[in-house]
Amino acid sequence: MIDRRAAAGRLLRAATSGGPPVTYALIALCCVVFAISPLSGLNPVYGSADALLSAQAGYFERWGVIPSDLWNGSTHALLTPLTALFVHGSWLHLLGNILFLYVFGAMAEERMGHTEFALFYLGCGYLALLAYAAAHATSDETLVGASGAISAVLGAFLYLFPRARVTSVFPFLLFLPLRFPAWVVLIFWFVLQWLAAKAAGSGPGVAYLAHVVGFAIGFLYAWGRYRRGARVRSPATATEGESQP
Repeated sequence: MIDRRAAAGRLLRAATSGGPPVTYALIALCCVVFAISPLSGLNPVYGSADALLSAQAGYFERWGVIPSDLWNGSTHALLTPLTALFVHGSWLHLLGNILFLYVFGAMAEERMGHTEFALFYLGCGYLALLAYAAAHATSDETLVGASGAISAVLGAFLYLFPRARVTSVFPFLLFLPLRFPAWVVLIFWFVLQWLAAKAAGSGPGVAYLAHVVGFAIGFLYAWGRYRRGARVRSPATATEGESQP
């Protein structure tokens, strides 16, 4: 018989002791890739003005997912759902994604193990972007970002740690930082993504459908993989999110 309270304590201690290496490596890689790319505006090799805009467009086309090109069978096109996970369109896009990964990735990684978490992140991210591309197969708009993979982490976190408490802010609550069980925050987030996905088109903007698919895949993976084991039901705090908005 597994002592669930002890299991919760071990996971929380592991998540706050030395840090989760895969989560930190993913965050670092996303930051480095963005910083040296033409999208950050920090790398002088790409020039400025029109030259920079041209370099940015070429960068998106090379490393992002273009749904209409994905099904042509080329190796490069089939790899873009992986490369796109490390490409972000702006500083705001990057910071939003790494914030969610930092808050929720640590405990998920410690529960799954480092290698499994890395494969889970990449595999779910790939499938989320692939699903979006399949739903918008004729679109020429480029899709980039780690949101699909991070949504999968949120889905897995919901199953594994439904009662972990996270600090969140909501506009309709005057942006006050309030603590809620993870299941409240994540289900609310998922509903918002679902509604946005139903209203969104295939043009430029946020790929909400990739968020929905990633979240569902992550939750189902955690359910299938860990439903016979111990789920951490302790109401302990997801400490990485303690000081986050």
